[in-house]
Amino acid sequence: KINALYSKYKFMESSHLQRKKNLEGKIPDLKKTLDMVLYLISKENSDEDIITNYELNDTIYATAKIKPTKTVYLWLGVNVMLEYTTEEAKTLLEEKISTAEKSLNNIKEDLEFLRNQITTMEVNLARVYNWDVKQRRLKKKESSI
Repeated sequence: KINALYSKYKFMESSHLQRKKNLEGKIPDLKKTLDMVLYLISKENSDEDIITNYELNDTIYATAKIKPTKTVYLWLGVNVMLEYTTEEAKTLLEEKISTAEKSLNNIKEDLEFLRNQITTMEVNLARVYNWDVKQRRLKKKESSI
């Protein structure tokens, strides 16, 4: 039973670590997108075009000339893109960042709890093993007498 519980805790820990890694990668992207939306909002009433570099890939950027706009397109994931006004996009991104940061904090707390439980289970496993070894020695000693 202890081994089964220990395995469950280890599985939960690896699952939480993966979620933590994903969120730690997602939050900076959301913040970068929010910064761009805020920049577009600041240039909405301007007559001059915005010249910017945008990311095509991790290491590839392209230059674009953007006319001042009141709408943006946001990737929602899995080949879904929707058009939002800049204010709606700002609100949506702020909510997503807030939710992601809360989730990250919850995951960190859960990981701390899991680590404590895993340590406790490891100590218990060692105690049970040592008790078993001691019992076998006693039986072996009794049977040899």
